[in-house]
Amino acid sequence: MKANIEIQNQFKTWRCCVIIPTYNNATTLRKVIDGVLTYTSDVIVVNDGSTDDTKSILDAYSDLHVIHFAKNRGKGFALRKAFRYAYNEGFNYGITIDSDGQHFVEDLPVFLEKLKEEPDAVIVGARNMNQSSVPGKSSFGHKFSNFWFRFETGVKLPDTQSGYRLYPLHLMGKKHYITRKYEFEIEVIVRAAWRNIKVVSVPIQVYYAPREERVSHFRPFRDFSRVSILNVFLVLIAVLIVKPFKFITLLNRKNIREFFQKYFMQSKESDAKITLSVMLGMFMGIAPFWGWQMAVALLLAMLFRLNKVITLVASNISIPPMIPVIIYLSYLFGGFVYKHDLVQLQYSSNLTLEAIKYNLLQYLIGAFIFAAAIAVVMGIITFVLLKVFRKKRVEVG
Repeated sequence: MKANIEIQNQFKTWRCCVIIPTYNNATTLRKVIDGVLTYTSDVIVVNDGSTDDTKSILDAYSDLHVIHFAKNRGKGFALRKAFRYAYNEGFNYGITIDSDGQHFVEDLPVFLEKLKEEPDAVIVGARNMNQSSVPGKSSFGHKFSNFWFRFETGVKLPDTQSGYRLYPLHLMGKKHYITRKYEFEIEVIVRAAWRNIKVVSVPIQVYYAPREERVSHFRPFRDFSRVSILNVFLVLIAVLIVKPFKFITLLNRKNIREFFQKYFMQSKESDAKITLSVMLGMFMGIAPFWGWQMAVALLLAMLFRLNKVITLVASNISIPPMIPVIIYLSYLFGGFVYKHDLVQLQYSSNLTLEAIKYNLLQYLIGAFIFAAAIAVVMGIITFVLLKVFRKKRVEVG
């Protein structure tokens, strides 16, 4: 009991609440609420249009913060409303816990301990997904989600689908999100990572009831499709906007000098290999594989055993400020070999592919020619500079 009182005080000190979204989990809801109340009285329950005895159960509690929806709106929508409500009530943090009994309320102090180390981070409870009781669809979804999260953010997280989390509401309480269902829990951590909010994990327990007792509102085909569509959208944003701008913000004189020293001047790789890596990156940065340039460049670099870092850096020639220039010059190059009734375009920083949609073939042909020309020119320049300035390696032996 003394330990619980200490935890209660920590909840008060951190201005932290517990958020329980629920939909037709009347058989487990009361046990979850009672367990949470032993640690904190600041509990927000979102009744997401339940049609069972959920409302009567909640009516028996006098001190809960309760939000009722007349119709089921989805877990993501419920969490969004709870975040906004909690933030407006003055809470700085919110711990979300599912109402189906999978999560152990005894793990609440684990999040508070981690909070002391990471006060400005989203803390995700990492489940042990190697248990024999874990459903096959959960195991697959877990690996699928982890892979795309890392691709989109560069952050390695052991469990991106766990609903047991601590959110820093003071950093994200006013943000607007677009998803409403289960995929919200992916959107929120991806966008947090993009905004340089740390996303970390703590190990937690998990209980999967026997199949005959298990209550799940996850619809495999429909919800997995929604998650897949969201990931396509996030990948495009990551490749076209987030990663290029992050690359730009990291650039400074010291970083550029260190990069060239490490990967060019002091590298043990041959001049030819470094040159080909630059050429591949430049070609893919201009070639019309919009949205997939870096991914294809990386795959080709791995296939031909070139320097992956140099290839990816070189492919960033297609950063947003350069895109109108690349499109315009590609269009002009296409006009040299593709003879037809040309539409004269005036260069503008607002120039987009939409502006040349009626001459798309000319652009596509020109893009490959322009990409090859730039790759050759940059390859020659790189090779010459390496020969002139690169320090001679001393053979030992």
